Amino acid sequence: MSMAAADREAIESPYAWARLAMSLLLMTIGGSGMYAISVILPRIQQDFAIDRGAASLAYTLTMIGFGVGGILMGRLADRFGVMAVVMLGAAGLGAGYIVAGLAPGLALFYVAQGLFIGLLGTSASFAPLVADTSRWFDRRRGIALAICMSGNYTAGAAWPPVMQSFIDTVGWRQTYIGMGVFCIASMVPLALFLRRRPPAQPVPTTAAASATASPRPLGLHPHVLLGLLCLAGVSCCVAMSMPQVHIVAYCSDLGFGAARGAEMLSLMLGLGVVSRLVSGWISDRIGGLRTLLLGSLLQGIALLMFLPSDGLMSLYLVSGMFGLFQGGIVPAYALIVREYFPAEEAGARVGTVLMATLLGMALGGWMSGAVFDLTGSYHAAFLNGIAWNLLNLSVVGFLLWRATAMGLIRGWPAPGRRAAA
Repeated sequence: MSMAAADREAIESPYAWARLAMSLLLMTIGGSGMYAISVILPRIQQDFAIDRGAASLAYTLTMIGFGVGGILMGRLADRFGVMAVVMLGAAGLGAGYIVAGLAPGLALFYVAQGLFIGLLGTSASFAPLVADTSRWFDRRRGIALAICMSGNYTAGAAWPPVMQSFIDTVGWRQTYIGMGVFCIASMVPLALFLRRRPPAQPVPTTAAASATASPRPLGLHPHVLLGLLCLAGVSCCVAMSMPQVHIVAYCSDLGFGAARGAEMLSLMLGLGVVSRLVSGWISDRIGGLRTLLLGSLLQGIALLMFLPSDGLMSLYLVSGMFGLFQGGIVPAYALIVREYFPAEEAGARVGTVLMATLLGMALGGWMSGAVFDLTGSYHAAFLNGIAWNLLNLSVVGFLLWRATAMGLIRGWPAPGRRAAA
């Protein structure tokens, strides 16, 4: 059998699906770094005697490190393979948790969160695994990417209640140290399954094949289109971060307790997994831009629903709605890049747009805390998130209008989209 034939057989093979399952598990463990700070936010505010904005800055630094680290880890994965990068991430994440748990002051805690947990840790279990998965699938790439990227939501669903239980029993510092030991002990052996290099793959055809062949996708300079996608990514995730980062603190302020907030965060992100999978199936049929617009519109509706909700049951309900509505937003950006940019540029451009979404989460996490400190209420913080969501809708609506005007999107579903998957 020739090398090319072997590569064709490897794509979407049983091994490829098993590898996808392993990537999902690794992202679930590594993604804990994205949500751990949300769970301990009230505890570190009390422990270090700081205000809500200063406490939220730890989340911001983590997400900045996460975003920048995605590009760094992606380049390392291209050179040394994804297995080595995941092992590096396991070491970084484990060290970060342990150092943060032992930190005597806020400065070292910030360094542990931003440098070790964000830049060197969690980032290694996100963008490199997404890029690796895209190389093992062709016809079902959309749903495969949705499954893989569900890992950061399964992390959000699984870890907050587990962590909160340990925090209530032994404290946040001991919980962090235990998390560090667990991440190293579990991720290193799991990474060995990813030793095999991905197969060569032909360049796929897409619904926007004429656009990818053009030096001006959507009639725009490539840098302009990429910049607009990054602006959309920042704005949607500033809005997204408000409930995800502050729901535990919000519930504590309302007198319901941190444990109820952790349950709401778990519900929100658990249903986000469902949303992400359904949106992956939908995006294979209507395209990335329309999927992104739909998700952004529904996210805005859910944010509006938070404004009158201050009862326990209503908050559970709206948290669930928020999870169901916004889960498919981030994977849509990867598909849009694949639709409107040449395949050989996809890796760098996907990494850049995903970094923008993470920077949006970082900015929004800090901004919501700062708005709370200024107003003494989360009402204004929710309004701030809604305003950013409107900016996202405007950018995505403009791009969809250009695609429709140029004849790149016709009918429902988008023609040729199945061939792209």
